[in-house]
Amino acid sequence: MVVSLAVLSDALRAPLIAGNWKCNPASVDDAVALATALHAAAPEREVVVFPPSPYLEPVAHAAQGAVALGAQDACELSDAGAFTGATSFPMLESLGGVTYVLAGHSERRSLFGDDDAAVKDKVRKTLDAGFAPMVCIGETREEYELGITDDVCAVQLCKALTGVTAAELERVVVAYEPVWAIGTGLTCPPKVAQKVHERIRGRLATMYSREAADGCRVLYGGSVTPATIDALMAMADVDGALVGGASLDAAAFAKIAGFTERTGWWRTKRLLKKLRR
Repeated sequence: MVVSLAVLSDALRAPLIAGNWKCNPASVDDAVALATALHAAAPEREVVVFPPSPYLEPVAHAAQGAVALGAQDACELSDAGAFTGATSFPMLESLGGVTYVLAGHSERRSLFGDDDAAVKDKVRKTLDAGFAPMVCIGETREEYELGITDDVCAVQLCKALTGVTAAELERVVVAYEPVWAIGTGLTCPPKVAQKVHERIRGRLATMYSREAADGCRVLYGGSVTPATIDALMAMADVDGALVGGASLDAAAFAKIAGFTERTGWWRTKRLLKKLRR
């Protein structure tokens, strides 16, 4: 049997665990304490945290490279000027140490009015500035119950990646976050999450190529906890997690980041799945 390098690469996609701190914690001292604890507990695996913008520099200093750093948002409208409250991409560049930028998180969409056009522009500016965009897509409870999850994800994904080349896709991470599971304590069943992730990857293959799709990491986000992470990560197309509330507890987040990787069966399942395509 001949196995392509693309298939082997997909079978070994490096897991990524991300923590979105949202509008937390309450003080820079608390942020530094959390980052210091993560520095001590973070496993030998790719981990990134997204603290509020005022905490980026002190968190970077406290984490000492144990975790990567991401920005929760950046202004797609301009690099400078009369944009009160905005954080520009040059500002993030000047800090040093920032690797990722979130785009399209459901709270930015619903609370701050980030529509598909704004998300597309954020992705474009993120790539142009040299950062890696983490593109969030997902359906509401109503859309889930209507059975249109795949349609919603496909539309959001296609619009967000408009103009993104196959070469640029290598720097993109997609995060599927069922909105109805964020902060509710509900978790999308692993097999359901797997089906959505598989279809997202299929959409990427249609937009680009199978090889490009197989190289793109797709994370799950929605009330991820230490109790649910192993089952989620056992799924063939789940490449990591975007964690909310649990990322504010260093011990819990470290347990999530240290999930049990089923080195033999898990990777073999991925490989066989791609060979059947």
